[in-house]
Amino acid sequence: MKTVATTCETTAARLLLEYLKQEQVSYIFGIPGAPLMPLYEAIFETGWIKPVLAKHEQGAAFMADGYARVSGKLGVCCATTGPGATNLITGVACAHADSIPLLVLTAQVATSSFGKGAVQESTCHGVDVVGMFKPITKSSLMLHSAEKMGDILRTCLRIALSGRKGPVHLNIPADFLKKSVKRHLIPPERYRVTAGQFDRNAIKEASKLLVHAKRPAILAGNGVNLCGAQPELRRLAELLHVPVATSPKAKGAFPENHLLSLGVFGFGASAQAEKYLLSGDVDVLLVIGSSLGEPATCGWDARLEPSGALVQIDIDPHEIGKNYPAPHGILGDAKVVLHELNYQIERDRNWLEPADGLSALEGIRLFKKAVPRFEKPAAMDSEELPLKPQRVMKELRELLPANALLFVDIGTVMFWALHYFPVYKPGTFYVNMGLGSMGHAVAACIGGKLARPDKPVVALVGDAAFAMNGMEVHTAAEAGAPVIWIVLNNGGHGMVYHGERLQFGGKFTTGIFSHRLNAAEIGRSLGAESFDASTPEEFNACLRTALKSERACVINVNVDREELPPMGHRLRALDKIFAT
Repeated sequence: MKTVATTCETTAARLLLEYLKQEQVSYIFGIPGAPLMPLYEAIFETGWIKPVLAKHEQGAAFMADGYARVSGKLGVCCATTGPGATNLITGVACAHADSIPLLVLTAQVATSSFGKGAVQESTCHGVDVVGMFKPITKSSLMLHSAEKMGDILRTCLRIALSGRKGPVHLNIPADFLKKSVKRHLIPPERYRVTAGQFDRNAIKEASKLLVHAKRPAILAGNGVNLCGAQPELRRLAELLHVPVATSPKAKGAFPENHLLSLGVFGFGASAQAEKYLLSGDVDVLLVIGSSLGEPATCGWDARLEPSGALVQIDIDPHEIGKNYPAPHGILGDAKVVLHELNYQIERDRNWLEPADGLSALEGIRLFKKAVPRFEKPAAMDSEELPLKPQRVMKELRELLPANALLFVDIGTVMFWALHYFPVYKPGTFYVNMGLGSMGHAVAACIGGKLARPDKPVVALVGDAAFAMNGMEVHTAAEAGAPVIWIVLNNGGHGMVYHGERLQFGGKFTTGIFSHRLNAAEIGRSLGAESFDASTPEEFNACLRTALKSERACVINVNVDREELPPMGHRLRALDKIFAT
């Protein structure tokens, strides 16, 4: 049955909300302000979409980002003109760096007051927010007439949700929102399409290379997660018995309890992934959905380049061959390309002479037996106090259901989780490695919980990251989102502290708090159920109680500041930078 557009009269604000309803948007995260109030009035009158009141606009952007990461849908955040809009910038930049689709709505003063010094004006006559958002979005526009709301909005949605996804920004003058416009509503399938193209010849060539490879390997990037290609990745690995490492951002794209899993490569790398991929013995390396930046390559280690061929699959042509020569690039959506590649491999195996799969499988088993995955496995069972972060990771993995969602923040906590917390199911581990913004997980977990209320959602954060966006605990408490924050409290910026010790001999200390924060007390004051833990037994008991609670919970975990996380590659990269 052919879909048709509908036409009648409505307001620009209502038309905007109708398009968002079509895109299955359930929440708008933001903070109201005078020029934005006609939008909130329309939200109230229609009842289609629920507004979530953030404590800071950065938190609103992070929540929309978390909602989009978990749901796979469009995330929406909004802010008023001027400082409201500028406060969104870090959160939007974070989404842009990780290819997360957002619609960023900002208000603007009325057109009649442009250039006259209106309160919080942010047009091209002063603080130009449209210009500010251009480098951190796929598109940044001002609505130049109410009548163009439908046309401009469809453009924004198409750009955000097509190809390599990402945020778009729409700035709306206050006097346009309540204006009467034609209700010209076009269904999504008529203004955007899903990418299904692929290069048949490139896939045939890649299949031959993989089938004939003697020691192939796969490095899976976050593009696998973004397009839901985890089943296709697993199918490919199992077809040819190819071991799989993931970039830090893609952790969990391949189950880490699978025989073919090497774990994370790059930041927080497992010893298995590092030794296998940097051995010099890999003849064909298949890279899927990764730009091969610093965090995913052990600081652009030259040994990652295979002896035979590098096959790189990416939806963005700018990423193929950017950091490593990739003569066998395949442009396209990872799910589509891997689906076709699997079929081609199955065909080719019927007439090409494949490598000995069973022998390869036994070789991987022996390799993993000889090379332990963890850097300090004994610390995972340590009873020492202060509490070892490695022990916290072990307790956390044992207590969390396999389908629980874990949002991990930036800092030492990131390295602990990447290295010591195995992930068994795809779509259960989230970390913003593109921009590396501290405080992201503190707020993004709320959007994640609203997207999947049926699953436990945990934010693993440091105390310094919690200090940045911890007020959003109040947002979760008011929204009825029972998120659990586990705050690894080492009394400050632990990664900065270790960097100062190792790179500058500890001759100065800038990142340690003189008065240690108590996240439990902060959480309690914001409406959360709160706990303090200093021993393995206390942490175990606190987490068990929190998992049974139906309230937002904060667990303050006092950990050993002196324990060095597996961050050697980052430090070596910094040494190179400082030496130039």
